[in-house]
This record gives sequence, structure tokens and C-alpha cells, in this order.
Amino acid sequence: KQGGVYCFMKKLLLVCLLAGASLLGSQGKALAQQQRPVLNHIALYVVDLQKSTAFYRDIVGIDTIPEPFHDGKHTWFRIAEKSHLHLIQGAKAAIPHDKNTHLCFSIPSVDAFIKVLNKHNIDFTNWAGTGKTPTVRVDGVKQIYLQDPDGYWLEFNDARE
Repeated sequence: KQGGVYCFMKKLLLVCLLAGASLLGSQGKALAQQQRPVLNHIALYVVDLQKSTAFYRDIVGIDTIPEPFHDGKHTWFRIAEKSHLHLIQGAKAAIPHDKNTHLCFSIPSVDAFIKVLNKHNIDFTNWAGTGKTPTVRVDGVKQIYLQDPDGYWLEFNDARE
């Protein structure tokens, strides 16, 4: 009988260990799924830092934040709670970029933003390339496209999420 109790205890311990490992494994997966990557920053290499800084600050309307280099070659902007845009001076020339590669900013009103663009004589198009005309997507989101001083494409839309 003593061997039977010993054998039973071994099996019980094994079942408990397997159940615990399974539970820890599922908690580990849940924890890993909660800790997905967060966009930290996007860096754009620009020709004229002052011109690009003024564009993103005064036209796009995003706020600058302190940058650690203090070398006159960087401007940092806050684009979300933990996400930034870094402008880095040093590009030799603006190069062509495809519209499919773009940054997108959601704004409260595309129409109000168009007034800002018109005031500053900044051209914009819809997705098809028709000037001064927004696109309205099938989901009702209004969007426009334009290029920054270095030719990087930007989309502005009124998406709520």
C-alpha cells in the first residue's frame, strides 16, 4: 500500500506541475500580447532644417519638444503621447518620393486645414492627383495629400480613430 500512495503522490505532483506550467504559459502569452511595440519616432532627413521645422510647426501644427543633441541639426516634435517626429538636417537634396510612402495625420477638420494651406499657398491634391480637391473614402473619411519642403508625402484626414 505504501508504494501505491507514493505512486499516487508522484502522479498528483506531476499533474499539479503540468497544470501550473500551463497556467503560467497562458499568462506569459497574455502578458506578451499586452506588450506590443509602440511607435517611438519617425526620422526624416531634410535639406533645410529651419524651413522644415517651420512647416511642421506652423503649417502642420505639431509642437516641438526638447532634443538632446543641441547641435542645430535636429528638431523633435511630439506626434502622439509616446511618438515623435525627428527632423535631421544633412540631406544634400530633396529626392522624389512615391505617394504610397507617406505619413498620415488625422485632424479635426480637413476643410479648416485647407484654409490654412490656401493662406500659405501650399498645393494639395486628392489621392488621384487632382489639385485642390479632397478624396472622400468609401468609409466617409475625407483626405488630402501634399508634400513637405523635402518632398515627403503627407496625408491629412478627418478619421476619428
